[in-house]
Amino acid sequence: MPLVLAGPILRRCTPSKLTFWLATSQPVAGRLTLSYGQGEVQHINPEQWRTGCLQIQGADHLWFQLVEISPGTPLPKDCWVGYELSFAPLKTVDQALEPLASDAFISWRHWAPDLVYPGRDTPGFVLKSQLSKLLHGSCRKPHHESDDGLWRADDELAACHPKDWPALLIMSGDQIYADDVAAPFLASIHRFIAQLGFAEEALPCSDVNSSGQLHESNPYYYQREALLPDTEGGQAVTDLVFGGARKPVFTSDNAHNHLISLAEVLSMYLLAWSPAGWQNLSVPDVSELTQALSPEQADTYVRESREVKHFVSGLGKVRRLMAHLPVAMIFDDHDITDDWNLTAAWEQTAYGHGFSRRIIGNALTGYLICQGWGNAPEQLPDELMQLTARTLSSPGGHDHQQLIDELTRFPDWHYQWDTQPVLLVLDTRTHRWRSERSLDLPSGLMDWEALTDLQQRLIGHDAVVMVSPAPVFGVKLIEVIQRIFTWFGKPLMVDAENWMAHQGAAYALMNLFRHPKTPKNFVILSGDVHYSFVYDIELRGHERGPDIWQITSSGYKNEFPAKLLTLFDRLNRWLYSPKSPLNWFTKRRKMRVIPRKPQTADPGERLANGAGVGLVELNAEGAPVRVVQLCADGRDISFKLQEDEARWE
Repeated sequence: MPLVLAGPILRRCTPSKLTFWLATSQPVAGRLTLSYGQGEVQHINPEQWRTGCLQIQGADHLWFQLVEISPGTPLPKDCWVGYELSFAPLKTVDQALEPLASDAFISWRHWAPDLVYPGRDTPGFVLKSQLSKLLHGSCRKPHHESDDGLWRADDELAACHPKDWPALLIMSGDQIYADDVAAPFLASIHRFIAQLGFAEEALPCSDVNSSGQLHESNPYYYQREALLPDTEGGQAVTDLVFGGARKPVFTSDNAHNHLISLAEVLSMYLLAWSPAGWQNLSVPDVSELTQALSPEQADTYVRESREVKHFVSGLGKVRRLMAHLPVAMIFDDHDITDDWNLTAAWEQTAYGHGFSRRIIGNALTGYLICQGWGNAPEQLPDELMQLTARTLSSPGGHDHQQLIDELTRFPDWHYQWDTQPVLLVLDTRTHRWRSERSLDLPSGLMDWEALTDLQQRLIGHDAVVMVSPAPVFGVKLIEVIQRIFTWFGKPLMVDAENWMAHQGAAYALMNLFRHPKTPKNFVILSGDVHYSFVYDIELRGHERGPDIWQITSSGYKNEFPAKLLTLFDRLNRWLYSPKSPLNWFTKRRKMRVIPRKPQTADPGERLANGAGVGLVELNAEGAPVRVVQLCADGRDISFKLQEDEARWE
């Protein structure tokens, strides 16, 4: 078993505090050396490492670790800081450190020899004084047929000097697809679970009563919706969580391989972010499965196996990227489940059934440990992390239920990094503004209290980079189609999630932009939609109003159906051209929206379709000067401003 199973991943990093996340197969003592400038060196000894480290055991051979290191002297900005990282395996978390010999520490050269970039002796990072360049994106589905946008991001770092690197990598949602896992990946997860030695988890209100059955004898590949009992309540949850609510306009995704157990969720993260877990693991052949598949399922399995193996082949690049750029993360729905908290009726049904509540809670626990923990550790109470540790040691019991209760009402998933300009990351999933007209109507993405809090956090800043997983300003035609389905009482059919779908939230947000103390430069980074676009937005009648940019990059490893996107794109340009009277029927009619045309687009097209990662360059005032979709297939799609395409909305 490799000593380091995932990481190191750089999380929030400042001159006075560095944050590392990693997963190991044993408890470890850490040793860190930082080098920079003209031979300056700082050593972090094992005692200092232990002081800043919280280790949580996830399985017999799995420890999750978040380490906050405070250098004795603040680190310099805008220069290369190399780091030497080594670990000594321990028998117990609290084992005495004094007897450890120097040769007990195992360098990254042994457990991640491909961790460095060409021309460098060690991994490292650059703490930027200005967010002059950012990488961002969302939606990374391992079995999608495209290449991985994170590979392209790694190529960018390899090709340029660290002084020209982006300041951050921003992941704005769907870092995993908990609700849509390829069966070959799920079968690999089950083998990995056995290697790590997870504790058995009792499962409530299901035809399978323990995780052991689910991982071994009855995995229910391609048919996990059958796990719910055949009752009225069970059928309602099946339709919401598993049913693969068919979405004829947009997708036909289904949830027949939804992650269920906590072990499955945690293993998914490890195998999606690092090649280490795959060293002693291979994708099972269809003939090796304990479950017989139908001919159609077997064909799907073989096809998906090819995509999963291709995905795994580039994980070394993903590990290297995340070891060099500070990474900011936030969930969207697929990190938990499709259409998560879309309507009040969805919430009542999903949280009211023991099995679906467990599924959601396990995914949230995985998010807490693998993503949320490193965003703003001080926002997570010690009691919550202690409860998490107890749950992992004995899943399925009272502590597990209590943890899920705590996580489903946790108020502080959003966070702020004090960069220049400031980075504000929104939680648009758990502070929903529920419709007062009908439980079945889409909820607003943030409620009044959350929007009021956001407005207060904006005051005093000249510029802001705000991460909203769903675009604030989307493609009008697609939003109208979503509204039509909602009017017919079928919001779940089309993912009717956009900021304009709820009147109260929409008007509150528009008023926020018009507030006299709103930052002058307002950059909104989004994902979610599986295509990329850029809008400039100006307030009508405000000579000195804020300059707003909506920059959307999606997905890392996902794409919109090409022919359908072209159709929607052209129809949108025709129906909502600058002089179209339809613009007066929108909530944004007092704003001037200027699409930036993709450089490679045909006449009438404003949307870019290509898996990859978004690159945004900002000037000293925090305004974008360059926006490019770096496609995983090697293409660069630049966006340029087209004034004659502006429209008042």
